[in-house]
Amino acid sequence: MTSFLKKTLILTFIGASLFSCQQEAKEQKALEVTPTQLHTAIDKVTEVIIHDIFSPPVASRIYAYPNIAAYEIMAGQSEEFQSLAGQLRELTPIPKPQPTANIDYGVAALVAHMEVSKQLIFSEAKLNVYRDSLYQKWSTANAARFEASKAYGLEVAQHIAQWMDGDNYKQTRTMPKFTVMTEDPARWQPTPPAYMAGIEPHWNKIRPFVLDSAAQFKPAPPPAFSLDEDSQFYKELKEVYDLSMDITKKGDDTEEIAIAQFWDCNPYVSVTRGHLMFATKKITPGGHWVGITKIASKKANFDLMESLYAYTKTTVAMMDAFISCWDEKYRSNLIRPETLINEHIDDSWQPILQTPPFPEYVSGHSVVSGAASEALTSIFGDDFAFDDDTELPYGIPVRSFPSFRTAATEAAKSRLYGGIHYRAAVDIGLEQGKALGEHIVASLEMKTDKTAQ
Repeated sequence: MTSFLKKTLILTFIGASLFSCQQEAKEQKALEVTPTQLHTAIDKVTEVIIHDIFSPPVASRIYAYPNIAAYEIMAGQSEEFQSLAGQLRELTPIPKPQPTANIDYGVAALVAHMEVSKQLIFSEAKLNVYRDSLYQKWSTANAARFEASKAYGLEVAQHIAQWMDGDNYKQTRTMPKFTVMTEDPARWQPTPPAYMAGIEPHWNKIRPFVLDSAAQFKPAPPPAFSLDEDSQFYKELKEVYDLSMDITKKGDDTEEIAIAQFWDCNPYVSVTRGHLMFATKKITPGGHWVGITKIASKKANFDLMESLYAYTKTTVAMMDAFISCWDEKYRSNLIRPETLINEHIDDSWQPILQTPPFPEYVSGHSVVSGAASEALTSIFGDDFAFDDDTELPYGIPVRSFPSFRTAATEAAKSRLYGGIHYRAAVDIGLEQGKALGEHIVASLEMKTDKTAQ
């Protein structure tokens, strides 16, 4: 063999090796998955929840399952975070990826998140626009790796969807509507202006994530119904009226009104114009705390895995909190202040906030805020200060808090200021939520470092 031929063969071999290395590097190329993409995907889900007017309990379900799907994919590749399989009721391990699969697990996690989200909402097209923009970006960067990642994400999404289908949600869609017992003066009645039927009377039949039953954190009963002016119940009723009158006398710029409006989060606000009635669309209370989770994750500079951890832990706590709260609401079935004040004190009185369409006791904001604040405190600490701009899109200015627990306490008080809850529902509801949240935190082992669960 001539010297020239040998050199040619060597150069050919080197060239082929370099090409092979370049191809392998291209196949392993990361697809630039960022926490911002996760935050935006969740923001899009919030937009659809508002557009489709999902109730607060149903919204909590819409938030939780997609986060779990994405979390399980990322935790499966992490040495720091643990799977929730066997910890959440009836959740089994997700499928394992093929050893030879060229998967970007961040892409797979977001694919699973968006796919599960689509199965829980009505207006899928709104989410598809953002999904397709990500798909285009990832496919352009590395089509083969994107397709492998997408296939795995969809496989996990199907696994989570099958588990989700066993939570009894579909069965509750066909259960009887709530029946109003008008002959009992203590029982809840629909309130103006829309006089809507009580929403989700069977929510306590939904399978919890961590609780052993909907009644595990059953609160003490409310004060016994009585219109005797010396009774505890009447005193709390009169307190709602007197506080409301005092607040409104001060004008619209009072701190109490600012607090009430900031935490309103009522997706059922009806507006009447002549013979026309329409709804103004707002974020749900769970959606507000999801927004706070984003704020905290961004401030702490959390990466994708850490952000999923925060979202998942918080939304799991909130869904169980709604199940626990709604269990009590339709057990005690207590009448709202607006109904009694109009009948027995002042027939022209209106609460500062519009009364939502379900029984009074306990306060949903109080229970859910208490649970969410405990989950977030376990992640970020008790002295994590933040500026809450969640309500800016709805024309409500930023409020600042020194801790999540402080925010939860204000959220609970807002319901008394708004004239839609008695004090017992607020105080006992907050205690219920905090106890439930502490239980969630103690029960879930999500990090290998068990000092930071």
